[in-house]
Amino acid sequence: MTRVEETWRQYVPSATLHDVDPQRFRFEWHSADLDGVSLVRYDLAAQVHSTAEPQAQFLACRVAGSDVRLHSDRHDLDPTRPWITDGPRVHAHWDAGAHVTALVFDRARLERLGRRITGDDTLTLHVTALSSISAQAGATWDRTVAYLEQSVAGLDADDKVLRAELARHAAAVTLSAFATTARDPRARSPQAGPAPALVRRALDFIAENAHRGITVDEVAESVHISTRGLQYAFRRALDRTPAECLRQARLDGAHRELRAGSPKTVAEIARRWGFSHPSRFAAAYRDAFGVSPSVTAAAHRR
Repeated sequence: MTRVEETWRQYVPSATLHDVDPQRFRFEWHSADLDGVSLVRYDLAAQVHSTAEPQAQFLACRVAGSDVRLHSDRHDLDPTRPWITDGPRVHAHWDAGAHVTALVFDRARLERLGRRITGDDTLTLHVTALSSISAQAGATWDRTVAYLEQSVAGLDADDKVLRAELARHAAAVTLSAFATTARDPRARSPQAGPAPALVRRALDFIAENAHRGITVDEVAESVHISTRGLQYAFRRALDRTPAECLRQARLDGAHRELRAGSPKTVAEIARRWGFSHPSRFAAAYRDAFGVSPSVTAAAHRR
């Protein structure tokens, strides 16, 4: 069991196994690294309770078996469909054994692809429902994973171009098969077209540094433009100010931390993301996500 857990944690550091029957244990593992995504497949014959809770990742997974049971901390999941999580815990149970396939995406890379697909350079990617959007979409995702397995098997280690293409294909199908903010235009700000490269670089800097006490002046410096020029570029491309985008990135960061079941208080998380006034943070959070931060924290508290 220790070997299984250590192997799986190379890809999902939070993964844990519980209640494994050592008398019936049998394990077979295969994995491949593409460009920003890992393809994982394993067979585990044992009585198992496993938990996945990815951080800074998107985990799309299919657990196939005759007696598989799946649930999050709040809902049961359909065991006949693949599922995805970007933080909320998913628990899997089986007694007779299971075949598990998974795609593990780096959050930042999948989010960048989502921005290119939607044309929304302010998109913050979140999972909005854990199960695939339909049985047909789940079957398409399953076929894609099977195709990736076959394709990777014949690749040379230095075939970087094809690996990158396969990774993009995996990401596009996953974004199509599951409910995320990339599929929901209500979760995105209106944008007439792709933002220019300068604005995209500024947005990347904001996304990577929102947890720090950065200012709009520092964002402008990061892309070698004046603060006034940055304001104009954002208004023209996004109809938003850099300050609004920075504030939203910090709200998104606090939202992710609350959904991950952080043991910290709401006030502590608010301060970590630059909100010194809890009441103002609560109001901004409610405007952005439709619920108060305390409701999110209670729903995902461990």
